[in-house]
Amino acid sequence: MIVVLKPGIRRDEIQRVVERIESFGLRAHLSEGEERTIIGAIGDERLLADQTLESFPGVEKVLPILKPYKLVSREFQPSNTVIQVNGRRIGDKKIHVMAGPCSVESQEQVLGAAIPVKEAGATFLRGGAYKPRTSPYSFQGLGPEGLDHLAHAREVTGLPIITEVLDPRDLDVVCKYTDVLQIGARNMQNFKLLTDVGKLDKPVMLKRGLSATIQEFLLSAEYIATEGNRRIILCERGIRTYETETRNTLDLSAVPVLKQLTHLPVFVDPSHGTGRWDLVAPMALAAVAAGADGLLIEVHPKPEVALSDGPQSLKPPKFAALMEQLKKLAVALGREV
Repeated sequence: MIVVLKPGIRRDEIQRVVERIESFGLRAHLSEGEERTIIGAIGDERLLADQTLESFPGVEKVLPILKPYKLVSREFQPSNTVIQVNGRRIGDKKIHVMAGPCSVESQEQVLGAAIPVKEAGATFLRGGAYKPRTSPYSFQGLGPEGLDHLAHAREVTGLPIITEVLDPRDLDVVCKYTDVLQIGARNMQNFKLLTDVGKLDKPVMLKRGLSATIQEFLLSAEYIATEGNRRIILCERGIRTYETETRNTLDLSAVPVLKQLTHLPVFVDPSHGTGRWDLVAPMALAAVAAGADGLLIEVHPKPEVALSDGPQSLKPPKFAALMEQLKKLAVALGREV
């Protein structure tokens, strides 16, 4: 349930409400907004059924949270979450574009993508050092060497890094390099990884699973939030359907639905969502028009020789052209790129 507090409530009054909630074995999560402070009581709410929390000084009202996901729901926090990363505000007016190669293959290749995407206006560098692949014979990434290449590209361009973590045992080393952790579609329900990431003070992008419903997607985000990490970015990257013309079916209706249900920033990955480079630009534009807070786009200097996902990667000139289109669209929407 949600305990809505009155404006101007004192700290000691807040603490008394928190202690009362926790005395019943529930967890109390404080959310301080510009206009209201609320406390989320997470656990078996039946334990509080007969409690008159509204009689506590400074309590305005008590409301049930109807959704199965609590902390990430719009009911719990009406205002949008804005995540700060190296001076960049994700979830605000600016639309952020994270661009770079699917897999880190060499230092030359990473710089060949990082420098032009920075010049075109990208605000983050994406690249995979650890790659989950359907086939065990496919390129699995360079591991720590790939992280070194990403760190060097960050030094050259100033772009913060987003890269994927696959295993809780790799968290320490990945966290030393990356600015944003990525949990891929195949790990959306890796609950051990979700809870471990939830204990970190590090922004995390959670991708929707290949066949996940929106409720399942948000419950996975809830695993992270319940451990204390609220710096979560949701990413729609396409789901598996009967359609065979595209790699996945990019569910753009998920963007406005998620914006209604949750306060978290929402990104779209049109590269994995379609699997075709020629569809990336139109779907990226459609995603922004639908309300996305950012995009995750694969860019490779030579897609024809890429070790992974070459057919869906843009060459730098195509990416630059897309960025110009996005800037025009953003102006029409009252936003900026």
